[in-house]
Amino acid sequence: MSEYQLRNDLVRYARSMYQRGYSSGGAGNISLKLPDGNILATPTNSSFGDLDADQLSKVTMGGELISGQKASKEVLMHLAIYRQRPTCGGIVHLHSPWLTALSCLSDLNVENALPPITPYYVMRVGKLPVIPYIRPGSPKIADEVEKLARDHNAMLLANHGPIIAGKDIREACFNAEELEETAKLYFMLKPYGMRTLSEENVAELNTLFNMK
Repeated sequence: MSEYQLRNDLVRYARSMYQRGYSSGGAGNISLKLPDGNILATPTNSSFGDLDADQLSKVTMGGELISGQKASKEVLMHLAIYRQRPTCGGIVHLHSPWLTALSCLSDLNVENALPPITPYYVMRVGKLPVIPYIRPGSPKIADEVEKLARDHNAMLLANHGPIIAGKDIREACFNAEELEETAKLYFMLKPYGMRTLSEENVAELNTLFNMK
């Protein structure tokens, strides 16, 4: 796929997420890996709702700006994941309401913030580890993300929101959508109790779909 097509894909997927309330104002960032190995990402202070394909930030894997506007300060998180997951082709960081609400709870299981409510959560995400609160934009977030990225498709930043990867931008967005819906289900079911998948159910899915 050409860089021109990928630029327009990034804009299209970002706008779709904005229209559904997964990102508001200038919150969140999204990126994809180009065929030349460089990264295309949302510029600083940009909105998912009105991105310009020609002004997207093109950076090296080291974070140097090649073209476009200055990249979001949080692009360092994306680069950390790309380094640890060579097969990753797209990443989404959202401030979506249900996952951000989840990130603010005090009793989270830091190894997996969401129980295995549905097989789709297990197949698309697997587990959702929690990274302790670090101020937005701090390089320390990228350091913590990099420690977990090799073995996890998604992570939850405490009091902040999720960051989610996929083999391409399409899969990253689909994974993000599934994760947001799982968080929504969690809050809906929590007052009533819920039946989750058993360890055997999860093991079967991990074996069949080669999930980590």
